[in-house]
Amino acid sequence: MSRAALRIMLTLILISISLYTLQLYNRPKLLHSQDSAFGALLVFEENGERCMNFESMHDLGRQSCIRLANPKQLVFAYTRMMMSALYLNPHPKSILIIGLGGATLANALADIVPNAIIDSVEIEPAVANVAEQYFYYQPGPRQRLFIDDGRRYVEQAKQQGLQYDMVMLDAFDVDYIPVHLMSVEFLQQVKSILSPDGILIANTFTDSTLYQQESATYAHVFGQFFNVELDNRVIIAVNGTLPNLSTLVHNATALAPQLTPIGINLEESLSLFTLSNVPNDDVPLLRDLTAPR
Repeated sequence: MSRAALRIMLTLILISISLYTLQLYNRPKLLHSQDSAFGALLVFEENGERCMNFESMHDLGRQSCIRLANPKQLVFAYTRMMMSALYLNPHPKSILIIGLGGATLANALADIVPNAIIDSVEIEPAVANVAEQYFYYQPGPRQRLFIDDGRRYVEQAKQQGLQYDMVMLDAFDVDYIPVHLMSVEFLQQVKSILSPDGILIANTFTDSTLYQQESATYAHVFGQFFNVELDNRVIIAVNGTLPNLSTLVHNATALAPQLTPIGINLEESLSLFTLSNVPNDDVPLLRDLTAPR
C-alpha cells in the first residue's frame, strides 16, 4: 500500500472515530426515571441541556429543559413569552403558577421579582420531586408549593378570598391542556382571584384545533387580550384595561437589564404582542359541559 493510500485510510478511520464519539456525546443520558400518573417521568441530559419529559427522551415536546452551563437562561421560547407579561406589571407582589414542570418560570420570577410570593400548584408529586432534585427548585416561604389540581386550588383560593397580581397557566397532560382548565367557568374563577388589573397568562398552542374557541372563551371572560405568538401562543389577559404600547415599552426598557441575561430580547419580545381579534359570535365557547373530552 502506498503512503498516500495509507494516509487516506488513517484519515477515514479518524473521521469514523470522531463521528462515533460525537454520536455517543449527543445520545441522551438518562439520569432518573420515576413512575407518575402520566407515565414514566424521565430526566436526561443531551447537548448540554438537562430535560424532563414523560415516556420518551426523543420526543421534541419536552416538559422542561435547562442549559447546564447557564441554568438561569430560558431554553424555550414560550417561557420567554410568558415572562414578557412583566411588561404589563413589572412588580407583582403575588404570583400563582399552575403547572410547575421543571420550575423554570418559578425560578426566573424568584430572581427577577425578589419581593413577590410565588405559589406553584402541581398535580403530580413526581414532577415536584424532580424539580427539586434536578432543576434547582427550592420551596420555602417565598416559593410555596401545593400538590393539588389547579382548578381545585383556584376554587379554594376563591373561598378563602385570596388574590393574585399574576396567574400563569402552564398545565398540560399528555395531549394538551386539561379540559377543565380551559372553560368559561374556570376562567371566571381565575378572574375572581385576580387583583384589580391583575394579569392572567396562559400557554397554549398556535396549531390547536381549539384556537378559535379558546380565543372566544377568553374574550367572553376578559374582553380583548394580547396574543403573543411564535411556536406557541401565550394569551395575556387583564382583570381591567389593557395597557397601551407606550406602557409596555417603558416597562420593558426598565426590565431589560434583568431579562436580557435570561435570553429575552426587548425588541423581539415586544414585536410578538398583538391585540386579539374579536371572534365571531358563532364560535362556540368552551364550557364545562361542552368542552371536548
